[in-house]
Amino acid sequence: MRAILAIFLLIGFAGSTFAQGTQIPFGGYEHNASLPVEVISDALEVDQETGNATFVGNVVIGQGEMRLNASKVVVEYKTGVNQTGGKISRMVASGGVILVNGPEAAEADEAVYSIDNAEITMSGNVILTQGNNALSSTQMVVDLNTGRAQMTGRVKTILQPEN
Repeated sequence: MRAILAIFLLIGFAGSTFAQGTQIPFGGYEHNASLPVEVISDALEVDQETGNATFVGNVVIGQGEMRLNASKVVVEYKTGVNQTGGKISRMVASGGVILVNGPEAAEADEAVYSIDNAEITMSGNVILTQGNNALSSTQMVVDLNTGRAQMTGRVKTILQPEN
């Protein structure tokens, strides 16, 4: 998939626009972060000291309509005096991360999903596709409460005219 997106970016280079920060819709709807999170992987390792769970190999995470694929995902749990019931704090995905939310898809080297903030921060070679349009940047932060994303770090945009 990365090769297809890279070719798409190269073909459209002549019509590209550059910006330092861009806000865009992502997924077209608000995400319900209170829905259960389903994780599928080839292997699971649990750290007894921290309680963190590491999923490795063909990891697929689903929550509502949102899907995240990666080679490895570490699920970190809240700790402290007032924390019980193993509540998830955040998930850190690495290795060919692909996030699909509604009609949009994004790729990156790493993604951090902060459950309490309902926010996903994707970093490293971020590529976002929306229909025939593509954007790339260093980092993208997706606010799942509003369905909006903020791209920063030398943003490149390819817009296809309607013909």
